[in-house]
Amino acid sequence: MIATYGFNATLTARPGRGDELVDVLLTGLDEGSPGASEHCVVYLVCRSAADPDVVHVTEGWTSEEDHHRAFAGEAAQAIVARIAGMLAGESAYTDYVPVRGKAAF
Repeated sequence: MIATYGFNATLTARPGRGDELVDVLLTGLDEGSPGASEHCVVYLVCRSAADPDVVHVTEGWTSEEDHHRAFAGEAAQAIVARIAGMLAGESAYTDYVPVRGKAAF
C-alpha cells in the first residue's frame, strides 16, 4: 500500500513523563489500534535527542479519510484520553503528502 496522506506530531510531556508518553503511544501498534490498521503504512514514535520529554510521531496513511475514520474509533480515542493528562501543552501537527521514501524497522 502507498501512503497518500500523513502527518508529524510533536508532543511535549510534563517533566519526567516522556517514557510514559512513549509507552502509551506505542500501544497504537497493538492489534485493534490505529497503527495496526491496514490503512496505516507508517507509524513511527521517536524521542528528541536533546529533551527526553519531547516525542515525535510520524504517521502515513493510505488516505486522509482512512486516517480520520481510524482516529474517530474507540481505540484511538482511548489513547488520546490517556495521553491528555501527560502533556505539558498543545501538540504541534504538520500535515503532509508523502512523495517517496523507505521505512524498515
